[in-house]
Amino acid sequence: MKIIEANEGPKIHYEESGTWINFDDQIMLNLKKSEADHDVHIDITSDAFGRLNTGAGAYYVAQVDIPARKYDETEVPNPDYVEPAEDDDTGAGYVNKTITKREPLPFSMENVTVTLFALKEGVF
Repeated sequence: MKIIEANEGPKIHYEESGTWINFDDQIMLNLKKSEADHDVHIDITSDAFGRLNTGAGAYYVAQVDIPARKYDETEVPNPDYVEPAEDDDTGAGYVNKTITKREPLPFSMENVTVTLFALKEGVF
């Protein structure tokens, strides 16, 4: 996991355990479950009383960025392929000889970036 400190000052306490991240024993996220075919961005904010939320809030505490899921792609024979007859010029029923098989690569916390923001004085 890559950690970026956005500014100076004390930061939220967090712990990483496997694919989980725990912020100050208030919010625990399984980042593997949040991985998708597009980049995922999760804001961790606090209210004026120091309660953490995901999404909108009074103060930024952290941002979690998970890059889009990656795939291992291999060409495999197409089971639906039928060799056309020599005199068939209609093009009906033609399909590709091969298809692309996509297998998702395992999730890795090494690809996750967490940006930490200084805590608001008097809130934490």
